[in-house]
Amino acid sequence: MLVFATLGAPERRFRDRSRTKRVAEPEPEPALVTTGRATVVDVGHAFADEAAGAAWLRGAGEDYLAAELRVLNRALHAFRAVTADPDAHTVARARALVARIGYGSGDAVADGLWNDARELVIPRKRERRSAALVPQQYLAAVLTGQEQVLACQELVLRARYDLDHDRPRDAALQVLVALDAAIAELARESKAHDANQRIEELRGRREITTAAAQAALAGPLDEKLLEEVAFTLRRLEASLRARAYASV
Repeated sequence: MLVFATLGAPERRFRDRSRTKRVAEPEPEPALVTTGRATVVDVGHAFADEAAGAAWLRGAGEDYLAAELRVLNRALHAFRAVTADPDAHTVARARALVARIGYGSGDAVADGLWNDARELVIPRKRERRSAALVPQQYLAAVLTGQEQVLACQELVLRARYDLDHDRPRDAALQVLVALDAAIAELARESKAHDANQRIEELRGRREITTAAAQAALAGPLDEKLLEEVAFTLRRLEASLRARAYASV
């Protein structure tokens, strides 16, 4: 069961719709914003007693949360498609303000109440300082016009999103478009010392990627083709990372 709630909503008041502009204070107070709460209730997972629930909670963590996020995002993806709203987005783990797991009675949990719960904090990844600075330097280069964002970069992101959110057919189709765009766009650049080698590698992936896309049009992908799609996507991502490093 999936329950949505809106929290902290400001009071709705009548406004004169004929007025499209209002006077703004020189130093206005921060505007109130609303937050949404989504609760995934596993109605088929019942505990014999409080001790059983507490034992489950001690062992539940990010893996359990990831499964519940998939439930939420399938619903949001369906909403996006049904309403034809391109601005509707799913929820990434890193973008959630708060993530909690817990147990309690069905009605209480649906209202955000628990017998017991705990908040999950995303562990910070440690990386080399030089690697951490590359995105910042690359972004600065893009914003100052020294570099441009390629079409294949956005297409690769969409393909990764589809693959990570259990939409392999969508991913297969998206990877083929991303691959063609990357081959064409990266061929016009030669900043990385191994750029030509990477482009040839991508060209070598086109036949199997096309086969996967054609299979996706007909129905679900088998495990072998899904692995090929995932591998092509990883090679595209590696090529774009190499381009970013060569740009800074």
